Amino acid sequence: MSRRGILPILGSTFLIPFLGFGRSFANEIDANEEEYQTLLKPDGTAVKVKVSTIKKSKIIKKNISNTSFLNWLGKKM
Repeated sequence: MSRRGILPILGSTFLIPFLGFGRSFANEIDANEEEYQTLLKPDGTAVKVKVSTIKKSKIIKKNISNTSFLNWLGKKM
């Protein structure tokens, strides 16, 4: 193959991003990130939890005091 035969092939490879082949993968990543929320566990570590699970959860006790929250965490005042 000569240089004149390789140049059209090389030039067409630069057009691939403009055709939109990379867009579908980026949209899937964004859609997956919206389904999770980062929360803290009692030991202080971060956990990703599905938003649907949070919506289905039941509130056991509202407006707890700081001391009872620290007791739940296992911290002493």
